[in-house]
Amino acid sequence: MLMNPGYGWLGRILRIDLSTGGSDCVTPDETLLRDYIGGRGLGVKLVYDAGRVDALSPANPLIFATGPLTGTKAPASGRVSLSTKSPLTGTIFDSNCGGSFGPELKRAGYDAVVITGRSPDPVILGIEDDQVELRPAEKLWGKNVKETTTCLKDGGSVACIGKAGERQVLLAAIIVDAKHAFGRGGVGAVMGSKNLKAVVIKGTGNVDVCDDEEFERQKQTINRLLVASPTITRGLAVFGTPFLVKITSWMKILPAANFGTFDPAFDLHPFFATTIDQQYSPRRTACYACPIACKREDEQGNELPEYETIGLMGANIKNPDYNAIVEANRLCNDYGLDTISVAGVLGCYAELRNKAITPAELVALTRLIGEEQGLGKELGRGSKRFAASEGRPEAAMQVKGLELPAYDPRGVKGLGFSYATSNRGGCHTRAYLVAPEILRKPKAIDPYTLAGKAGHVKIFQDRFAAVDSLVVCKFAVFGAGEEEYANILSAVTGVTFTSEDLMLIGERIWNLERLYNLREGFTKDEDMLPARFFNEEVNGRVINREEFLKTRSEYYRMRGWDDSGVPTERTLKRLGLNQLKF
Repeated sequence: MLMNPGYGWLGRILRIDLSTGGSDCVTPDETLLRDYIGGRGLGVKLVYDAGRVDALSPANPLIFATGPLTGTKAPASGRVSLSTKSPLTGTIFDSNCGGSFGPELKRAGYDAVVITGRSPDPVILGIEDDQVELRPAEKLWGKNVKETTTCLKDGGSVACIGKAGERQVLLAAIIVDAKHAFGRGGVGAVMGSKNLKAVVIKGTGNVDVCDDEEFERQKQTINRLLVASPTITRGLAVFGTPFLVKITSWMKILPAANFGTFDPAFDLHPFFATTIDQQYSPRRTACYACPIACKREDEQGNELPEYETIGLMGANIKNPDYNAIVEANRLCNDYGLDTISVAGVLGCYAELRNKAITPAELVALTRLIGEEQGLGKELGRGSKRFAASEGRPEAAMQVKGLELPAYDPRGVKGLGFSYATSNRGGCHTRAYLVAPEILRKPKAIDPYTLAGKAGHVKIFQDRFAAVDSLVVCKFAVFGAGEEEYANILSAVTGVTFTSEDLMLIGERIWNLERLYNLREGFTKDEDMLPARFFNEEVNGRVINREEFLKTRSEYYRMRGWDDSGVPTERTLKRLGLNQLKF
């Protein structure tokens, strides 16, 4: 039985077997929800329990999971999590996105949907409350995201793949409502491997709150904190994520020439948020229950690129044309491609060919990756595989096979250390030290040193594992913290949670992800940055290898892991994971 049935958690997990076409609904154990909350945590546990599988096999589960706050009016709680094994990295993988997909899933009456198997023919999974059906998708197979979404949107919120996912391109994403992405890691290829073109969800139920009065009080507290944050009210709310371009260029951490040396003649002004505002007059758009509204569209309703896309499709490939980035971003969203990895492999390609990527080439190569044609077929395997095939593995700027985001770790060393120790590979959102090292929130820490960063990285990794399980937007944490979200979680569920509880749950999730990767054969050798950052000085900065290794050892000790990066029996027992085999 659930602690408080119907409050926060609905106590229903829908399971779909595409091989047989069958479905059923199961009630999760109370301890599963208390120990993992929902979202990323719930997904990770279910993926772990599925055992060792090939990422593109029918047995690999694809799990959409809500959190207990999803579907309520809790600020910035409109996101939903997806978990699976990544075909790009081989690691445990989760991704989350905004839009209305999560709230619709919750209103339909489910905490999560677990999809396994492989349909003999292309299908659409339709869910409307208790009505679950698989419909033929032959007429949509071969179509890209926007056309597919247009055909299906009257049935509810649409999560679908484009041609890239159908062809199992390892950089493929799943796109929600044509504008929001489950990006990174090739999750779209997993969906394509199942012959699943789209999931369409519509819910008509209510998402109830246990204590309405306390919920409203805590919601107002969080909203006040968000309004009081200059990063939100003067940055994200005004300009969206592109406001970061000027900051990172000023800090000299905006990547250039595949994380090489920046050419001072390269003009960054076309990429600044103020310039974009003057040229495009962007419109603000927001996800469900979000007061920040960081996404931007042009006057015709076409999505404009986020910071990561601008940072990596600009100076990092020596492309001076913002308009070409807009078009490449549009193509990525339509084909269903992860923009960070597409840009990362293009940076690798540019270095290996000793050339800049022209605006026309950026657009053409993006299209070729989506079509899996010509050179695009090789690039679509990711930078690690592409560089290795060229005999130059050192040119791939990746960790565990996942391309790095748009912050040069030489100048944000804690963030760089978090890339190396991330369970899903090179990723800035696992610990999101962008907040303290770049934006000085919740407090400033020195970005130019590794001293003390083992502790900072561990804390932030645990924090955001819990945030991803609620599932709450990371930007909200620029204002509110785990105490505020523990309070509103308690009001929603009727179960008392403290900030310490959330941090412990985050630590449990992080360690379970570590166990998964260890089971898959990953070792401490993969907790490493590309050699370039230790050997090549840029802007007078380099990472000291000895100091990095010392920090890694300190990090292992703080996590309660042995010298090989394996959680000790004592740590596993403290976290309730000692019964797991890996």
